[in-house]
Amino acid sequence: MMKNLKKYVLEVISVVMALIIFGIPFYFIIINSFKSKEDASNLSMALPKTFQIIENYKAVLQTQDGMVIRAFINSTIITVSSIIILILVCSMAAFVMQRREGKASPVINFFVLAGLMIPPSIVPTIWVLTKAGLFKTLPGLILIEVALGFPFSVLLYKGFISTIPKELDEAALLDGCGGLRLFFRIIFPLLKPITSTVIVLSSVNIFNDFTNPLYFLPGAENVTVQLSLYNFTGMYSTSWNLLFADVVLITIPILILFIFFNKKIVGGMTAGAVKG
Repeated sequence: MMKNLKKYVLEVISVVMALIIFGIPFYFIIINSFKSKEDASNLSMALPKTFQIIENYKAVLQTQDGMVIRAFINSTIITVSSIIILILVCSMAAFVMQRREGKASPVINFFVLAGLMIPPSIVPTIWVLTKAGLFKTLPGLILIEVALGFPFSVLLYKGFISTIPKELDEAALLDGCGGLRLFFRIIFPLLKPITSTVIVLSSVNIFNDFTNPLYFLPGAENVTVQLSLYNFTGMYSTSWNLLFADVVLITIPILILFIFFNKKIVGGMTAGAVKG
């Protein structure tokens, strides 16, 4: 009885702490997005003197001829394209790495791990993109995001694929399946849990990426959602109410995605460790 009580108390404390850590900042952002410019400049948690909900969000969407809407379109294209390429390339690479172990495997694994530890070099990457004609273009940034997300996604897929019996491969090959047919008809459908995890984690990182678009995709026509926050900051004054309204708009798509895939994230990340 005492153990159950302690467990219940710990659970209540955990929930309260989570609400404090995550709920208060979220409340602060939302409540200030409802205020006037003067009221929001105080950066307080008090209720607005006058609510300007429609006015603020309408102003955000109309700023600089709808730059925020253009930013959402660009970020969506970058995120969706990067996720599709990541899923296809990383799942196939992980399948080969896990199934075909040879003398080159330790070297390949080393380079994959090195991709997690070695930070990208900005200037050489810009030089390569410029020579390839991809600097300041959406395809160039998509390739950057894929390259940065490749190591982590491969490791997730590789751990999950190790839980799939090799006998499935052998049975499919005996039935006349080729390599591609084996992967896409037999293996890939079994990767749904880890694919959901890759979708959520990579989408959050790419959609909320600020540094890479700043360096590799400059220009007003190439603005992304994170760079759109610059619209409401200035040298002498900042429109905090519009800035916070923009933050709320940016948060909504990722929040919906997280809620939709919530139950599959942890299961996908731990499946390889538990079954392996």
